[in-house]
Amino acid sequence: MLRKANREDLDHVAGLAKMLWPKNDLHALKEEFQGYLEDKHACILLAFDKQNAVGFAQCQLRFDYVEGTKTSPVGYLEGIFVRESHRNNGYARELVKTCERWAEEQGCSEFASDCTIDNEESLAMHLRLGFMEAGRIICFKKSL
Repeated sequence: MLRKANREDLDHVAGLAKMLWPKNDLHALKEEFQGYLEDKHACILLAFDKQNAVGFAQCQLRFDYVEGTKTSPVGYLEGIFVRESHRNNGYARELVKTCERWAEEQGCSEFASDCTIDNEESLAMHLRLGFMEAGRIICFKKSL
């Protein structure tokens, strides 16, 4: 079962997000996702196996330039995670399809995502889900 998350789902969403981004603080994730749940330009989806939350996807509208796209806004897959025990069962595919439908309903004609250059597992998943690589970048910084 798949459905849009609501306020009562905050613990499920934050817990799954913590598994995706383990260096993040759980309390900070709860605050961040509370904001997304209230944002009309964002959509958080949960996947369930019976009563257990086994995956989530976070998508948003991006109004700034998105690498490789030509329109604005662009639907953007900000994060997706499926528990390891439930992978390769179609959850990620359904989460992404539902995010894409949501983006289309918001007037988008393009949908995008990203992953770090060294995340081969994410790259493979994106390609299996129909994404095409739009480019690769290396980001720079320096302290002042």
